[in-house]
Amino acid sequence: MSALALGLLAALCWGIHDLSVRYISQSVSVVASLMFVLLFGAILQIGMVAAWGDINPMSGNAMAYAIAAGFFYLLAGLSMYEAFHRGPVRLVAPLVASYPVLSVTVAIWRGSTVSAWHWLAVIAIGLGVSIVAARSDKTETTYPARGPTIVLSLLAATGFAAAFALGQYAAEISDEYTVSLIGRLTAILVLAAIAFASRKSIWPGTKALPLLCLMGLLDAVAILSVVAAGRLPNAQYASVAASVFGLLTVVLAWAILKERMSPSQWLGCVVAFAGIGYLAL
Repeated sequence: MSALALGLLAALCWGIHDLSVRYISQSVSVVASLMFVLLFGAILQIGMVAAWGDINPMSGNAMAYAIAAGFFYLLAGLSMYEAFHRGPVRLVAPLVASYPVLSVTVAIWRGSTVSAWHWLAVIAIGLGVSIVAARSDKTETTYPARGPTIVLSLLAATGFAAAFALGQYAAEISDEYTVSLIGRLTAILVLAAIAFASRKSIWPGTKALPLLCLMGLLDAVAILSVVAAGRLPNAQYASVAASVFGLLTVVLAWAILKERMSPSQWLGCVVAFAGIGYLAL
């Protein structure tokens, strides 16, 4: 499977995951939701490591990269949730979706060759996601000051780019299943420390557990897909393709929840997938 295909698999998983957030966020706090999503995902990944993982000890560099990836992934998750809580979507989504530009920039810094046409494809993907996200927000709600929201959104974008890059670095020199598990366990421990320090409950309630279990499964498969691309050519394209998860969330809402899609939103879909199609060539 190519890096681009793995990225699209990750986008599909995160698209369904984010659709589920619409239900769960009404009754469960961000900390409790993230904790149980991470925990359920860790259970799945422990099984993967046992079945297919490399039993040899990880090198020091791979361990350091995996731990750092887990920290940045948690930073991205917390920042994104809080940014969307502040809103609006038309401001937050384009900024969070800008992380592929950072991913490609890092790839160039590491020696990868990226042509001008590939840059245009990356920009097209970000533009398409932005159009879909912006047109999905038509409320008259009054939002808090934009400054902190912009900072949180950019922190989320930076966190995603760093987490994916570091996870792929670790996967280049170690087993991707173990790398992904170490990153997730790191995120769990740091989030537990945050919950303890802030005295926030991590119990989401019994009714929420089945959906959180599904969300944990989807999140684990998504991050594993992006990390596994580290062993493949053009690994950065997995991160680029994964960025369309916001677009897919809107499309899934149209298909499943019967929410209306405007012509401009369909145009955004076409632009984004045209960029993905070019990267696949």
